Amino acid sequence: MATTYKSLSTNDIVTTKTLLHEAIPITGTIVSGTYVSGTTERNIKNYTHGMFQSVYDYPYLSSSANHIFDIAVGFHATSSLSGTSVNHVQVSKKINMYNQMAQVLMGYDESGSVRRFDEDGDLTGGTKMNEVVFLNFARLLTKDEIKKGSFQLDLGTSASFDQSNGVFAERIRLADTNAQNDYRVNSPAGDYAVLYADSTAGTNLTTDDGTQKAGLLFYQAGIAVVTASVFLDAADGGILSNSAGTCEMNAGAEAITDLFVSGAISASCDALRQRLYNVQFNNTTELNSTVYFCRAHHNEFNYSTNPTYLSSSKLVVKNNASDTPVSYITTVGLYSADNELLAVAKMSEPLKKDPSNELTLRVRLDY
Repeated sequence: MATTYKSLSTNDIVTTKTLLHEAIPITGTIVSGTYVSGTTERNIKNYTHGMFQSVYDYPYLSSSANHIFDIAVGFHATSSLSGTSVNHVQVSKKINMYNQMAQVLMGYDESGSVRRFDEDGDLTGGTKMNEVVFLNFARLLTKDEIKKGSFQLDLGTSASFDQSNGVFAERIRLADTNAQNDYRVNSPAGDYAVLYADSTAGTNLTTDDGTQKAGLLFYQAGIAVVTASVFLDAADGGILSNSAGTCEMNAGAEAITDLFVSGAISASCDALRQRLYNVQFNNTTELNSTVYFCRAHHNEFNYSTNPTYLSSSKLVVKNNASDTPVSYITTVGLYSADNELLAVAKMSEPLKKDPSNELTLRVRLDY
């Protein structure tokens, strides 16, 4: 325990913030097709509540499995899909899923109503996304947030569902282009930006110059909201060109709007995973640090309170009485105002200290 203390002034303390990034690639083969046993995908977990589906990077019953993301679908109560139908499945759950996510991510308007997902994020009107897909990425992958401008989601948009013909023969990429300079801050969930669609295989968009709006990406929440119109052609109200055609989402040749009505949420999730080609982004870990500059001037800390420093009342490091005192610094302790030890920093090797030199030790505390 120290018996001599030195107070640190504001000039001796500085705080810093460092952003660490890690590249996260998720291939479509992991999301669908790698761990199939019969007709069961062992890395896909469905729940009795039927509200969403979880995707793992390995069979989820294995201790080695890591949760990658959750996937769900939903539509607003004003959507044409919410009308009565004898074949309608889980309509209330799909509306509830939309409302729940919109409440968290978009918040409420002046009248107290939940805002709908807005295509351009300005909340001043314009096109609303009433039928959407949610990709909720695990905190294990996103860490503190997704790095702005790094997100890419590739989707297969070939019209036929026939796997032999290749649902990925035509593809589009959804990316948060230039988001580091152009993002929104009007969400209760943090920053978000618009996802723009561009063709990467074929020319399948009505506006194929990288400016077609196709969803929203919420960085701190780690959630991508994708409009269902990415799988529809212009004649059906989508963003695909008429020559590309509306995508068949399952073996029954149902369009995504039909599947939203006739299928359970899990069925829509299964179909969407079949068209997910690749996802990649950089995550962000915010490392906050406080740096303490511990200064030992020439006339300070030249003695030790260690009992072994003295022998018969003489300093063991002095051969002659006229020799200057010498000490060796091995540890720096940071104490509270009432002298309670809070943190300890160890030297890589003892540092010699005597009246002829001064030391400045830089101690960094990360949190």
